[in-house]
Amino acid sequence: MTASGGKKAKIAGGKGGATAMIPRPSAGPVLIALACAAIALANSGAAAQEAYPAKPIKLIVPLAAGGGIDFTARAAAQKLSDVLGQQVVVENQGGGGGTLGVNAVARAAPDGYTLLYHSVTGVVSAAVGKDLPYDWLRDLAPVSLVTRFAPVLVINPSLPAGDLKEFIALAKANPGKFSYGSSGPGTAIHLASELFKAAAGVDIVHVPYRGNAGVMPDLLAGRIAMLIDGVPAQAKNIESGTVRALAVTTRSRTPALPNVPTMMEQGLDYEVPYWTAIYAPAATPKAIVERLAADIAKAMKDPGVVDRLRQAGTEAVGSTPQELDAFNRDQLALYRGIVADPRLKLNLQ
Repeated sequence: MTASGGKKAKIAGGKGGATAMIPRPSAGPVLIALACAAIALANSGAAAQEAYPAKPIKLIVPLAAGGGIDFTARAAAQKLSDVLGQQVVVENQGGGGGTLGVNAVARAAPDGYTLLYHSVTGVVSAAVGKDLPYDWLRDLAPVSLVTRFAPVLVINPSLPAGDLKEFIALAKANPGKFSYGSSGPGTAIHLASELFKAAAGVDIVHVPYRGNAGVMPDLLAGRIAMLIDGVPAQAKNIESGTVRALAVTTRSRTPALPNVPTMMEQGLDYEVPYWTAIYAPAATPKAIVERLAADIAKAMKDPGVVDRLRQAGTEAVGSTPQELDAFNRDQLALYRGIVADPRLKLNLQ
């Protein structure tokens, strides 16, 4: 080696071989090329991020079209399309109690173009289900809460109970005489009702139906006494007097029924909220999830959306992904606790 950093080499043809210097290639051009490549890669990544969304987004609702959850999904999607600058297309994928639609999103490409719009039902299924094809916490990335609405306990108005305390006293005086309806074993209505029974210390018989459609005729006819259902589904019945509202199950009163007290106000330690939220496949880039959450929050503050949902008995909300994640875990713990509560002896079949 020489002081200049070159190396000596023999040149053929000279007597004994002549010695010449062969300089090393300069590192400068190589470093410059690498730096340019890195900059180009970073710029392409930034451009891709800025371009999102570059095509329509599919919002999967894992329930049949036409219900209350579907209505809120379409109201949210319509405004979110305006905010994002790309169409958000609602696609109903019912079946399997919602598990088929959830699994479709869990297995979708994590690119922000396939999202899930689900309700408390998703958490309940995760708490009850033993053989689900997905893991609710591991396979989905929380994006944002979208709406919340109160469940309300309603009874047949012929019962001699003007408030919750009177209904509880009536049920305690007649154990096993009264019944309540649900949309099926292991559903949100079923678990909320069983939790109410345990909290109130009453014996009320569970009558499961295949969905809510069959419950209401029997409630109105007095064949069953009680139902816990979402305010949006019961608001008109309450207003017309065909059912009597005794309590909402949220921590605070709902704007949709401002004169109906909470269970907590009436001395019962009981809180069960209903809600909807948007999720993405678990590996969706954080930047896309954050962008979606910010735009959902913006869409949910639109006066037209707020009013449209309010008229349906639902409150427009938004949240950060972190807030939804914490709420999601709390709700899963709540329903797992109900399922495991030894007082309830649930029949989930």
